[in-house]
Amino acid sequence: MRWDGMRIQQDAPASQPPGILPGAPAGAPASAAPALFERGAIARSFDTPGFRGMTFFEVHARSIINRVPESSRVPFRWTINPYRGCSHACKYCLVGGTPILMADGRSRALADLRPGDEIYGTVRRGNYRRYVHTTVLAHWQTVKPAYRVTLADGTRLITSGEHRFLSERGWKHVTGAESGPLQRPHLTTSNKLMGVGGFAGPPKAGADYRRGYLCGMIRGDGCIYQDRYQRVDGSTGYSLRFRLALADQEALERTRGYLARIGIGCAEFTFAEATPTRRQVAAIRNGGRDQVRMMEWLIGWPDSPTLEWRKGFLAGIFDAEGSYSNGILRICNTDPDLLAWIRTSLQEFGFAFAVERRHIGRAGPVTNYRLTGGLPEKLRFFLSTDPAITCKRSIEGTAIRSNARLGIASIEPLGLDLPMFDITTGTGDFIANGVVSHNCFARNTHTYLDLDAGHDFDSKIVVKVNAPELVRKELTARKWQGEHIAMGTNVDCYQRAEGRYRLMPGILQALLDARNPYSILTKGTLILRDLDLLIASADVTDVGLSVSVGCADEDLWRTLEPGTPSPRHRLGVCATLSGHGLPCGVLMGPVVPFLSDSPAQLESTVRQVAEAGASHVSPIVLHLRPGAREWFLAWLAEHHPALVPRYRGLYGSRAYAPGDYQQRIAEQVRELAERYQVGRGSPRRTRRTWRGAAAGPGATPDTAAAPVPEQLTLL
Repeated sequence: MRWDGMRIQQDAPASQPPGILPGAPAGAPASAAPALFERGAIARSFDTPGFRGMTFFEVHARSIINRVPESSRVPFRWTINPYRGCSHACKYCLVGGTPILMADGRSRALADLRPGDEIYGTVRRGNYRRYVHTTVLAHWQTVKPAYRVTLADGTRLITSGEHRFLSERGWKHVTGAESGPLQRPHLTTSNKLMGVGGFAGPPKAGADYRRGYLCGMIRGDGCIYQDRYQRVDGSTGYSLRFRLALADQEALERTRGYLARIGIGCAEFTFAEATPTRRQVAAIRNGGRDQVRMMEWLIGWPDSPTLEWRKGFLAGIFDAEGSYSNGILRICNTDPDLLAWIRTSLQEFGFAFAVERRHIGRAGPVTNYRLTGGLPEKLRFFLSTDPAITCKRSIEGTAIRSNARLGIASIEPLGLDLPMFDITTGTGDFIANGVVSHNCFARNTHTYLDLDAGHDFDSKIVVKVNAPELVRKELTARKWQGEHIAMGTNVDCYQRAEGRYRLMPGILQALLDARNPYSILTKGTLILRDLDLLIASADVTDVGLSVSVGCADEDLWRTLEPGTPSPRHRLGVCATLSGHGLPCGVLMGPVVPFLSDSPAQLESTVRQVAEAGASHVSPIVLHLRPGAREWFLAWLAEHHPALVPRYRGLYGSRAYAPGDYQQRIAEQVRELAERYQVGRGSPRRTRRTWRGAAAGPGATPDTAAAPVPEQLTLL
């Protein structure tokens, strides 16, 4: 365990209550920290929406300016990390019963999801965000104060205040404030959520539903016929036979299973072999007279059909004679009786439809019933009737646009704590009761602190509350030689928790007073709060500022880095710093082989970097260290299986891409930076090295001229 640098070696001062740290925020409930932290530390939680469900381990660090291991391939030797863990991500979203849209077109309660489940998420393609399949990577639970969000169509969502939904104006938290610690984009009654609205409940798969399904399937695609044969005495005999042939195995298996429940067994056989242009067609059959007679009775038209019978009938006839493609759902047939039952069943559930008639060769006149009303009505049909053939109910690639009434009607605190659940997905979102919901993105870190890599990383944050005082003390020690200090290279020092603990102003003031050179790498916007200290420091010493932007492609960003600020916002930080005379570079990392390394992608990113006024751009190729390697390759196998062999060939068992690949990327970015004049006209300040020395250990070269490393191990 590597807590040695954070342990208190002596008892707490007599004036300080046992287990309470000096300077800890007042009014926050506290409890004894685990024995791992020893005396003088506490575990603290805050009764505010922004940090509910999180534990902050407030510790007194023994040292704060830490030496970087010699094995790390970075151009600096010292770093400061006031936090361990990250509070950037949103926390625990919805109650366990919230229905989630699965990849097979059905729904399942959020509490019942498990890692590996296939569900729907979204990605932006062209002008629209579209539904795509994604994988559940992790699943968590906690207890949080509950809010009820009611939409204009009656949809209700029970959620925590921190959770985010996609509105017509972007991602917004359920609750927030216009100023103060809880300042963040949040929902109001002027917003509208994106999606289709509340999901219809599934049918009850009882006897009525099963009988309705068999009626629709067998009448739509089955065959009951008489087979003539010659008896021994020369007379002619007749037998009843049943056959159902389908290319889709799911409907065939459901029909066979429903028949078996009432004692009608069917044999399966190959009806037609596969060809280069057609799938194999399988079939089931039964030649028992009494059993076929029973089948005829089962599929008879009922005198008083129940709603569940009608749901089963619509599912069966859709599997037999329906289609759904390009957003169009049709059910067709030629039998007047069958068409009448389809029409009345659709009307019974309030489905609007258009009637289309056409003539097809020997089949004669064919009538189509085409559902109208857009995707909300198609999903209502699929979820309420539950057809068996999943490929017919796929909405993958469909744009998220509908006329559903999803305006915010009210947001109400329920006044009680409820179990809440959240998941991590490959796309960074999921579809919760018909609306697009943000997920919690956990990273594989924290394990070196003996804490969990997923939930603990986001909910158990180690805060070195004495960091500012310790920095000042160590900077004035005789042994300190004024070397460059890097911050934000492991955990972002401007994560959300910094808004409450405010450790960085004290750290920056200590560095300013000592005129010690430093650099900061961040993905957040909170750094702009300390703009005055950064400007003052840049007047007396070398200050290097950088934001991390791997790729300007927002579709790829949402897939690879959900939970982080968008590339546009990060480049906005760069532009603001540059506009105040502070050179700010862009760490273009990670460049992901075969996904973000095309010439067009590199050019687009570098062009936007130049437009932001960056002082330099430094490409960093993806580094697959242990832990991250396993997660990334599993993600790759799911989303881009064709790339797995190429990654094995490129990386092998190494953590780094080959040198020639890295060199090629670096050369491309260098040429693009020259073309778009990155750094031209970038602000420059007259700086003095630490304590005014002209050269020596404290001297640091100009940030823009610093050599670019091949990889940064700590990133």
